[in-house]
Amino acid sequence: MSKVCLLFALCSAFITSATAATPTHHEAAPFISQIEAVQNAGSGEFDQLTLPALMQQLHVPGLSIAVVKDFKIHWAKAYGVADVATGRLVATNTRFQAASISKPVTAMAAMRMVETGQLDLDKDINTFLTSWKVPASKLHRQQSVTARSLFSHTSGADDGFGFPGYAPEMALPTVVQILSGQTPSNVGKVLFARVPYTEYKYSGGGTMIMQQAMMDLCRCAFEQLMQSTVLTPLQMSNSTFGQMLAAQTAALAHDGQGKRMQAPWHVYPEQAAAALWTTPTDLARFIIEVQTALRAEQGQLLSRQAATDMTTPVRVGPYAVGLQIEQRGQDKFFSHGGSNWGYRAWMTGHVSKGYGMIIMTNGDNGMALMNQVADRITNAYGWDEK
Repeated sequence: MSKVCLLFALCSAFITSATAATPTHHEAAPFISQIEAVQNAGSGEFDQLTLPALMQQLHVPGLSIAVVKDFKIHWAKAYGVADVATGRLVATNTRFQAASISKPVTAMAAMRMVETGQLDLDKDINTFLTSWKVPASKLHRQQSVTARSLFSHTSGADDGFGFPGYAPEMALPTVVQILSGQTPSNVGKVLFARVPYTEYKYSGGGTMIMQQAMMDLCRCAFEQLMQSTVLTPLQMSNSTFGQMLAAQTAALAHDGQGKRMQAPWHVYPEQAAAALWTTPTDLARFIIEVQTALRAEQGQLLSRQAATDMTTPVRVGPYAVGLQIEQRGQDKFFSHGGSNWGYRAWMTGHVSKGYGMIIMTNGDNGMALMNQVADRITNAYGWDEK
């Protein structure tokens, strides 16, 4: 598809999507209009563009948004196309790859296992592993590797992964093969270089250790565990940690110029770290569960203590159990981003005030767009002023 045709497709898709997507509440309409319009109060180059023009400028074919307000989904809306080759539109139930946002959703499942006594955040993770073990090391003599350290990226794991994924037709490694760096895994083995809790280093490999531990405990497939513990109870009906089979329900991967990738998407056997397919509306339910549990003795799934563990950073670094935590003045936020081949995603929620947002895109340049959209949402709601 030529650049001119792509721009036309995006313009047409925006108009159609805007007509088809109805806000949950009529009161959301003024906020949506402000977000979509030229930002008159701004002075930057991108502020002078409408939202569809901004998508065109940044070469991002598809965009899906959900906003949380007062502990409820305020509105959700989709823009652009899921596939530039066919012009198929993005809808609010179109699934995107959440990439590393898989990690905090996995952490929520682990917290449910903690609450049923299957798992302990602060015991040696080898207590729960049977298929693979953290190698013995002098680094772990005084402080063992624990679930809390693995989920907060403070375990001393030195991989720094990032997973490139696999073309759909390729052979996939097992979790043990990934952890051990064995063929057909396309990453090196997980190594430990520091005493736990002494330094922060982002580690996808650490999350994979948790995936294996959780599978060993439940003696089941990981996608089944996630479905039963989190996705079904939270009514995340458009979410799965399994492989996508039907392309018509998914946004396809696009490069930084908005062109279709050579494959519709990559497959991630690193399910806990990168494999979640979902929608902003479903992730809004995740955000609301954390927020609700923090303000009550019990949320729908989590106790207040479990939600506190997920939003309280450990001794070093910005991470709690699965979520990144940021303090801005008197305001405290939890968040996580995601970056897979052809997809970018981001979510954030205020710890106590019941608001947040989720933005998902199907393009490698999605981060630039998400930054602009997040600013527009924040300004429209006046969140920085509260």
